[in-house]
Amino acid sequence: MIYYHNPRCSKSREGLKLIEKSKKKVEIKLYLSEDITNAELSDVIKKLEIKPIELVRKKEKILKEKNIALDKMSDNDIILLLLKYPVLIERPILISDTNAVVGRPPENLKIML
Repeated sequence: MIYYHNPRCSKSREGLKLIEKSKKKVEIKLYLSEDITNAELSDVIKKLEIKPIELVRKKEKILKEKNIALDKMSDNDIILLLLKYPVLIERPILISDTNAVVGRPPENLKIML
């Protein structure tokens, strides 16, 4: 499993504690500093069974600063936006070979642990 983690996010830190308690082998991916490929992000979205827009953190100030109109963007445009500005990716996310879950609230992670 891979855990998309932002150490500055309290929910992400809470989720990491749950993972550590579970004793499961999980790779930690610091997605803000490690590259994410288009294929990787598309796979996460597919496993989450959501539309790309649902993975966007809509209250991030960068949306306003850059005057980004999400409602006028295609799914592919949103994926490209998330790759360019990974801070916009909802977090934390735990993925396995077959599925994924967003850890908001962190207890959501327990279904995979």
